Formats: sequence, structure tokens, C-alpha cells
Amino acid sequence: MDDAPEPSSPGLAREAIGLREVFFQSVTHMAPAAAVAFSIIVGANFAAGALPLSVIFALVGCLLVALSIGQLAKHLPSAGGFYTYTSRGLHPYVGFLVAWGYAFVEPLIAPALYLIFGNVVAGTLQEQYGWRFSLWWWIAALAAAVAVFLLGYFGIQLSARIGTLLGVFEIVVFTLLAFWLITKADHNTLSVFGTKFATVQGFTGISGVIAGSVYTILAFIGFEAAAPLAEEAKDPRRTIGRAVVFSCIGIGAFYVLTTYAATAFFGPARFAAFPGFHAGNPWDGLARMAWGAGWVLVFLAIANSAIANSNAGSNAATRTLFSMGRIRLLPRALAQIHPRWRSPYVAVWVQLVIGVGVSLWLGGQYNSPFIGFAILGTIIGAVVIAIYMAVNLSCLVYYWREQRSEFNWFLHGVIPLAGIAAFVPAFLVAIGIGGSVFSFINRLPYPFSVVGPVVGIVYAIGIAYLIYLAVKAPDRLKDTGKVFIEEEAVEAAAPV
Repeated sequence: MDDAPEPSSPGLAREAIGLREVFFQSVTHMAPAAAVAFSIIVGANFAAGALPLSVIFALVGCLLVALSIGQLAKHLPSAGGFYTYTSRGLHPYVGFLVAWGYAFVEPLIAPALYLIFGNVVAGTLQEQYGWRFSLWWWIAALAAAVAVFLLGYFGIQLSARIGTLLGVFEIVVFTLLAFWLITKADHNTLSVFGTKFATVQGFTGISGVIAGSVYTILAFIGFEAAAPLAEEAKDPRRTIGRAVVFSCIGIGAFYVLTTYAATAFFGPARFAAFPGFHAGNPWDGLARMAWGAGWVLVFLAIANSAIANSNAGSNAATRTLFSMGRIRLLPRALAQIHPRWRSPYVAVWVQLVIGVGVSLWLGGQYNSPFIGFAILGTIIGAVVIAIYMAVNLSCLVYYWREQRSEFNWFLHGVIPLAGIAAFVPAFLVAIGIGGSVFSFINRLPYPFSVVGPVVGIVYAIGIAYLIYLAVKAPDRLKDTGKVFIEEEAVEAAAPV
């Protein structure tokens, strides 16, 4: 990564997508059906029948950070997203560490969902036809990776529009099933929004709700995924903020509805057993009980959701890698744009390699794609929660320092601080140090307990690289705060 002039290259496709596509980039990144069927239910191992309360905790925290993102996007529309916000709001060093963390976890979204796709497809093939699960899960995961690669390679318009169609289908199917389950449930009660049914040994009461919230927050991760598409969106200063906030509220309501429906139908007193119900595919079991042959729709919704989420995660990851390559924090090859499709095609290839390698290795390591998914999810959650807190603080500081005339004590003060406070307990649980800070927080068991050391090692490497850049190439760190749309506008307006 020398300082030679960068070869000319076409930029990302300006104004290629509108609010609808940007909104569904966030929606599909959250993978509503797959999140309901797998991410959220991991939390039942800790929150049991109080899991709906864990969803409420996550919704409140994520909505607070969504509001902060919307405020920052008004002035800082950039493919860098989070790292641009924190660089301008706090310091370029913080922006780099946010970029480092996001570049680490965002490419893990796709392989995590390849594992879910493999788990769902192979499990169904085994149950229906007796096909060998251990063979078909990795074949399905590989097929998902190839499909997502092709969507990403041929440009954002195709990728975003396919994502929109997939997102609508999964939401409609699960919403209809949720209402059906509620009407048939024998256990409809608002007590699930309290701690009465948080009865897992070692995680009773509020400690179980907080531990469960790590995985409900995981289900929300992605509402911010519209931000890296700012350079390809129409009117990004308004579009990005609206997409982030509306997707958080809308899918948050969807999560509350579906989690309540499952809890009420299955029974809150025994909901800790729900993740293992129907051979580890509990929503498929609920669908068979409620709809009979209609379970096929739920299977398709979950499988489609995994593909849609992988696609959205890949879009966000490749734009992050592209933007970091553009300012030479990562190899400049990542900033190469396909001359016809206007996609960051080198980054798309890198995402393919990461996605296939991580999903097949981790699923094989634990002989279970679902355990591999849960481990990746915990790692992603730990890092992204920390980034959310940094973005909240950035909103406060940025408006106080650079946009003082617009500063609103509630919007730019109370909301960011409340957002930080909302995420602290879940962050401490995820990295494994909660019990040493708050008595009502317990550590996660193995293999989830590996998350703290893994994140620590990754950030130790990042800090070493930061020190090198601070000494040898400080201008690269300053570039984390650049807004390229503004620079291009200035260049276009300059006299020739």
C-alpha cells in the first residue's frame, strides 16, 4: 500500500437506487424470517419465556442508535458509513478502529447465513427424503455463496431489487403465521413481557433477559446497512436516515409479534426448550402443526431470508472494503470498480472467499452449521454493539462541535446517551466480563465464551496497525472522515 497515485477508476453507480431499495437493504440485512427462526431463538436458552422482553430491550436500544445514524447521515453520506461518522464525530483514530471492527464482522454476516441456509435445506431434505444432512448442508451453503456472489458482481440495482422481492415474501408469510398461532394459542398473556418466565438455571430474572438480548440485538443488526449505500442512493441525506429508522421500527414490531406468537403457542413456561424443538428447526415444527402442508411456505421464507440477508450483508461488506481500499487502509485493489456493472468486483471476490471459507470451516469444526452460526452471531453482536455505542457518542459530539446551530439537547444529547446506556449490559455479556461489573449479569457458556478472546486478538492487531499508520501514514487515518459525495460536488462546480 504505497503512496503512488491511484489509477483512475469509475466510481460507484450514483443515484442507482431509491428509498424502496435502500429500505429493503436494511430490512433484508436483518433477515426477518431467518432472524425469527434462528437468531432470536438462541436467546431462549437464556431468557426462556421472557424472550419477548429481550426483543423489547433490543428494539429500544437499536431505535436510539437508528435515530443517531439518521442525524449523522444528513451531513455525512458516505460508503464509509460508521467509520466516517465516528472519525468526524470523535477522532480519526476512533474512525479507524470502527472501520477495522466493521471490516472484520460485516463479511461474517454472509457466511453466518450460508450456515443457516445449509441447516434449513439439509434438515428438510433429511426429514422429507432421508438424504444425508452432513453432506447436503455444505452443498447448500456453497450454492448460497455462489448465488450471492453473482448478485453482487452484476451491480447494486439487480442485487437491491432482488432483495426487495425476497424481503416482502418472507415478511408476509411469517406475519400471517404469527397471527394464526396467536389465535390458536392456549397461553396468551402479557406476562411474557416481564421476568416471570425467565427461569433458566443461572440466568433467572433480569440476567436471563439481558443474556437473551444479545441474540435479539443480533436479529436487529443490519438496520444500519443502508448507510454504506449512501454513494449509490438518490438523495442520500434524507433517504439513508429514513431507511434506517423505518426499518428498525417496522422489523422491530415484526419481531415482537412473531416472538410473542411463538411463546404463547408453544407455552412460556417451557419455552427454554423451544430452540431444540423439531430437531432444532422449531418454526418449521410450528408451521407443520398450524398449517399442515403449508409448512413449505415457511421453509421457503426462511431459506429465502437467508439468501436475502447474505446478499444485503455482502453489499454492506463489499462497500466497506471498497471504501477502506479507496483511502488505502486496506489494499487498493479492493477499490477497483467493474467498468460495466459498477460493482466493487474485487471486494465481491474477497467476500466470496471469506464466505465459503468461514462457513465450511466453522460448520465442519463443530459438526453443526447451527453452532457455527451461533458463534459467528455472538462475535458479530459483540463488535457491532460496541460500534453502535461509538456512533451514538459521535452524534452528540459531531453536532456539538460542527453543527452547533442545529444542536437539539434531546435529539443530539439525551437520545445518544440513552442509546449508549441501553447497550452496555448486552455488550458486557457478549465479551464475557459482565459478572465482574454487574452482579445481575452472567457469563455465556462455551463455545460462546470464546468471543471475548477472539475480539480481543482482532483488536490487538488493529491497534498495532493503527500505531503504524499514525507514524508512517497519518493522512490515511484523516481520510476516514472524508465525504466523497461532497468532494465530487465541489470538483464538478469548479471552473475548468
